[in-house]
Amino acid sequence: MKQRKAWRVVKEVIDEADLIVEVVDARDPIGTRNRKLEKLVQESGKPLLIVMNKADLVPKEWAEGYKRRSDIPLVFISARERKGTGILRKEIKKLAKPLLEEQGKVKVALIGYPNVGKSTIINTLKGKRAVGTAPIPGYTKGKQLIRLSKRIWLLDSPGVVPIDEFDELVIKGGFPADKIEEPIKPALKLISRILETRREAITEKFGITDFESEEEILRKIGEKRGLIKAGGEVDLEETARWLLREWQTGRFTLFASEEERERDFVWDFGEILNEVERELLLDPRRILWKYGDELREKLDNQKRVGVREIEGVTVGIATGFKKCDSALKFLEELTGRSVLAGECFGKKWKGVIAIME
Repeated sequence: MKQRKAWRVVKEVIDEADLIVEVVDARDPIGTRNRKLEKLVQESGKPLLIVMNKADLVPKEWAEGYKRRSDIPLVFISARERKGTGILRKEIKKLAKPLLEEQGKVKVALIGYPNVGKSTIINTLKGKRAVGTAPIPGYTKGKQLIRLSKRIWLLDSPGVVPIDEFDELVIKGGFPADKIEEPIKPALKLISRILETRREAITEKFGITDFESEEEILRKIGEKRGLIKAGGEVDLEETARWLLREWQTGRFTLFASEEERERDFVWDFGEILNEVERELLLDPRRILWKYGDELREKLDNQKRVGVREIEGVTVGIATGFKKCDSALKFLEELTGRSVLAGECFGKKWKGVIAIME
């Protein structure tokens, strides 16, 4: 019932407006565009404009490529940074021009999923232009219009697209990853979306280059994270929860920030960690004594990291750092755990072995 009511409101907004603006998160265009909404607008015969908000968080080259491929008018903006709003105004006026030749005023509606920035765009566009109820015959009593120009008005209340599927609710952060009883399905859907939008993100985040399916990617993520069940199999459910949690909290996005690119690393040390787990070596000095030669062979300017949860603690190995403190801090930030004990090794390039709670 809630879904039907929400869609009824969206349809009322489409009926009331003359021009529709769909607001999308530029970081996740496939996930935040709604084809059902776009079809409804196109069937109504009204002009549709797609606004990719938060464009300051994606590379310019990617944005330009996406725009060239779009068959619907599209602009990139950052409402928070107040960038691109002039271009948005210009595009709205361009689409409104044929309508203005037939009617006195044009009403513009912003529609989109929660948290894509609709209200921020409205506030940015209206600036000091906010006025009371517009003097337009037939306009719904109690609602407000905001004047963008002499004859173009903006509906003050944005239309909110409902999230129809549970998997989508999870991916969009509407349901906590830790509380999902069956997390694998939404995790595989998320991986599929990432592959369709920007598959390089999988390699950049996890160092995975060869795979044949979404499930294989999930399994390899579990291996690299050390999420292994008794018997040596990857715990796919726990891996799925971890991946969804990374996505929901923004620690994993399609586009790495400049700071994240500077922190690029590859996952490694899987075989050593397998032996550490088998022998229950939970003392950094003992691990270094036994595997020091193998670890020192990988000391160069490439950051390498391995993490494994064993008997209630986390064993972490990190190499390729100029300072041991930097390596320990990196492991803490990566895992969200605190170091209990650590051992440093190396000369020019250094590495650490850490036990974390």
